[in-house]
Amino acid sequence: MKKLLMSLAALAASTVIAAPAKAEFRELTIRLSSGVGEGHPVVTGVEAMNACLADKSGGAMKVQAFLGGALGGDMQATQSLRTGTLEMVVTATSPLVGIAPVLGVFDLPFLIGTETEADRLLDGKFGQMISDKLPEHDLVNLAYWENGFRNVANSKHQVTSVDDLKGLKIRVMQNNIYLDTFTTLGTNAVPMAGGEVFSALETHAIDGHENTIPGLDASKMYEVQKYLSLTAHAYSPFLVLYSKPLFDKLNAEEQAAVKDCAQVGAKAQREASRKSAVASLAHIKEEGMEVVTMTPEEIARMRETVAPVYENHKSTIGADVIEAAVSELAQMRQ
Repeated sequence: MKKLLMSLAALAASTVIAAPAKAEFRELTIRLSSGVGEGHPVVTGVEAMNACLADKSGGAMKVQAFLGGALGGDMQATQSLRTGTLEMVVTATSPLVGIAPVLGVFDLPFLIGTETEADRLLDGKFGQMISDKLPEHDLVNLAYWENGFRNVANSKHQVTSVDDLKGLKIRVMQNNIYLDTFTTLGTNAVPMAGGEVFSALETHAIDGHENTIPGLDASKMYEVQKYLSLTAHAYSPFLVLYSKPLFDKLNAEEQAAVKDCAQVGAKAQREASRKSAVASLAHIKEEGMEVVTMTPEEIARMRETVAPVYENHKSTIGADVIEAAVSELAQMRQ
C-alpha cells in the first residue's frame, strides 16, 4: 500500500512538472505615438489591436494612443523608441530613411501598382526582409499598415500626361528620392515641411503637391487646388514599430501577443484605409476638384521617364533590396 501511494505521488508530481506553463501577462500600458488625427484609419487599427490584446492577455495589456503628434513628430517619436523611452509609433517609411536608408525602397516611383501587390509584397518574403533589417537600428517592425497611394494635385491646370507636369512648382517631402523623382518628371520640385503646404498653396508660392487622397481631403487642400491627377506614383506603407530595448524586456508570451495583435490591426486598418480613400475621393469631387484618371499609356510614359531614379539611389538603398522587390513583383505579375 505504501509503495502504491508513493507511486501515485510520483505520478502526480511528474504530471505537474509536465503540464505546460500558463502564459504570464503583466499589467502593461503601451504608449503609441502617431501624427494622424481622430477618425484616421490608424485609429481603427489601434482599436482592433487593443481588442486582440485584451482577449489574449485577459485585459492585462493595452495600447494608449497619442495622436496628432502629441508626443512629437514621427522622427522624434521614433528616436524615443530607439532610446527606450517610448514603446510604439505608427509612421510612414519616408521620414525614417535617415535612420534606415533601406526604407527608401518604398519611395521609388511606380514600384507597387495595386493594393493587392502591396499586401502580397509587404506580407511576404520581401516585407520580412525589410523588417529583419530594423533591429540593428533598435526598432522592431510588428506589421505593415497602410498610408496609401500618392497622387499629384495642382492649382494651374489638368495633368493628363507627363508633359503637363513640366515647370509646375510641386511640393515634395524633404526626401531625396521624391525630390529626384519630381525633378526627373520636369517639375520644379520644392522640398517643404507638411505644415507649410497649405499656406504656400494659398499664396501661390507653389503650384501643387503630392499626397494620399485621404491626406489631401483631411487637410482641405481642395480649397487651394482645383486639379487632381490619379498618378498613384508611389505606395506608402505605415510601419508599426516597437522599441527594441523595451521589446526585449517583454516575455515570450507578451512579445507574441503584441506581434499577433499588430497583424490583426493591419487587416482592420487596411480595410478602413481603402474605404477612406473611396469616401475622400467622392468628397473632394463634391468640393469641386476636377479629378483626372491617367491612362495606362501615360502612366507607362511616366514610369519610363523616372526609371533612372532607381539607379540613382541603388547604392543608398541597396541593389539587392531593389532587385528583391522588383523580382518579387515581377513574379506576381506573370
